[in-house]
Amino acid sequence: MVHAAYLIPLLPLVGFAVLLVGGRRLGNPLAGWLATAAVGASFVATVVTFAGLASLGSHHRAFTQVLFAWIPVGGLRINAAFLVDPLSMTMALFVTGVSTLIHLYSIGYMEHDEKFPSFFVYLNLFVFSMLVLVLADNFVLSFLGWEGVGACSYWLIAFWFDRDMAASAGKKAFVFNRIGDFGFLIAMFVIFTATHTLTYSGVFAAVGHLSGTTLTAIALLLFLGAVGKSAQIPLFPWLLDAMEGPTPVSALIHAATMVTAGVYLMARISPILSLSSSALLVVACVGAATAFLAATAACAQTDIKRVLAYSTVSQLGYMFLAVGARAYVAAIFLMVTHAFYKALLFLGAGSVMHGLHDEQDLRRMGNLRKLMPVTALTFIVGWLAIAGVPPFAGFWSKSDVLLNAYALSPGLWAVGAVTAALTAYYMGRETVLAFYGPDRWRGVAGGARATVPSAQAAGVGAASAGAGASLAEPHDPRWVMRAPLVVLAALSFLGGLINLPFHPTLPFLSHWLDPVFGSSLRVESQSATFKVGLGILDAVLAVVGVGLALRVWLPQWDRPRLEPRFLLRGWRIDDLYDSLIARPGTALAAFSAYVFDRRVIDGAVNGTATLVRSGADRLRQVQTGFVRNYALGVAAGVVGLLAWVVTRSTS
Repeated sequence: MVHAAYLIPLLPLVGFAVLLVGGRRLGNPLAGWLATAAVGASFVATVVTFAGLASLGSHHRAFTQVLFAWIPVGGLRINAAFLVDPLSMTMALFVTGVSTLIHLYSIGYMEHDEKFPSFFVYLNLFVFSMLVLVLADNFVLSFLGWEGVGACSYWLIAFWFDRDMAASAGKKAFVFNRIGDFGFLIAMFVIFTATHTLTYSGVFAAVGHLSGTTLTAIALLLFLGAVGKSAQIPLFPWLLDAMEGPTPVSALIHAATMVTAGVYLMARISPILSLSSSALLVVACVGAATAFLAATAACAQTDIKRVLAYSTVSQLGYMFLAVGARAYVAAIFLMVTHAFYKALLFLGAGSVMHGLHDEQDLRRMGNLRKLMPVTALTFIVGWLAIAGVPPFAGFWSKSDVLLNAYALSPGLWAVGAVTAALTAYYMGRETVLAFYGPDRWRGVAGGARATVPSAQAAGVGAASAGAGASLAEPHDPRWVMRAPLVVLAALSFLGGLINLPFHPTLPFLSHWLDPVFGSSLRVESQSATFKVGLGILDAVLAVVGVGLALRVWLPQWDRPRLEPRFLLRGWRIDDLYDSLIARPGTALAAFSAYVFDRRVIDGAVNGTATLVRSGADRLRQVQTGFVRNYALGVAAGVVGLLAWVVTRSTS
């Protein structure tokens, strides 16, 4: 069964090819069903491969499946080959599983879109690229998938490219990711120079012979790639603007593909990272700082999807904090549970927008729980899961991260703990504003985003945040959109079962991944009493955050003082980049195009041409066409020669 692993990426690729050729003929909804079936079949193939791998002994759960020789150049031998081991299978399971649910949801969400078949073409290619990335047995093939998800994200974020903001967001994502990709490329050059191979097994076998400086350089360069792909400081702003794409795209990027690639890469290179304490500290500090900054910014957002975008940046920071603490299993555990509840939250937000005719402003929502009970209930499950309230999945995975962060540094643990409380608060704020309070959506024309800092500033009351044509009564979506919400809600509640800490036999994920990480993991030294105490404290922080959100936002929905503009603008980091990089860069480009290029480059070229033309015009006057003039010239030449000869002879 394990040798059928090639089917995992092949099936979405076949779906992409069929839709590319015949998607328009299939139309709506057949194109969507075909794409969903392709990814669903890939999930089945993953489950079969996983079962086959699990049936083997723990020390035999890794093999390489070579498809063909890809790059045989000189001393470089790169095969198109898949590494089937516990880590790649864990990634493939939640990538294909969550992606299948998002595909199913998209059939309903995108049913009225003119480019319905094209949307699923991109989705299938996106899943294929992600699967290539996580299954590859070498850095080069991983980089192919890495670039594949980057290209697909550009197409999907800018899917509605006729909107200026969507087109700009796609370009922004593309540019920011290219910065990170530069680090990945340079790292591969360093790796090949140092080890003469680019396969994971070959590189990891050689790391013991490399200097500490080389290991640190490789780790930090690859981390630069992860910072770009997984939206960490300073390259995170692209993920916030990526909300301009259709909501299922946001769910796919944030939950199952793209942004998880950076965390996966760091986990995959654990044998390198674990030998560089400097690199580990950098990873942990960047992760903690990103988690805190994004969480504070999320507390002031008014766009239902933008809150979730900042939340993803923050949760990814948690995962990198775990990686920096050498808690690779904790990072993967959080990645899996995060995939469940973040996909649920984004699809829930999409359901709200669907019911409100694309309205995204939280100030123009309210009291939707009565009209959209399934959406409200599942969204609340997602809120409690991401908040870390026991016994939801997020509690177990986040507590695992914080426990290991404390072992690394109590200071980093404190940052993580405060961030956990903020997470419970801002997600509670979003839930209350969307599903509780007065019906602020009544009398508002759908599709128009708010541009005022608060409803009071706009001169409207609590019962209405605008005026215009009335919306149709919001309601839960049809079953193709409801079913994924229910399944993801169940996973968000039960997901922690894969790694419970109560008994040595319960943490399945830890035992499953142990052959991959082995000695790279941090050795726990805390007592059982300390672990229980820290877990209780985590639960208390989550409950405090939830209670604070309810206490503050249930009585009054409009509190502009709690939404300062600098947090709404994300600490103005994007503004800083605009002032220091974008605008000076644009000015430099304009100077180069209209001043330097025209006056210096074109001036030099045109000046040379003018000089040649002027000389030619003057020389042309010698050519008169009269024989007498030429004879006179010959005579003058003869006289000159005679004079020269006479002068030479007399001297």
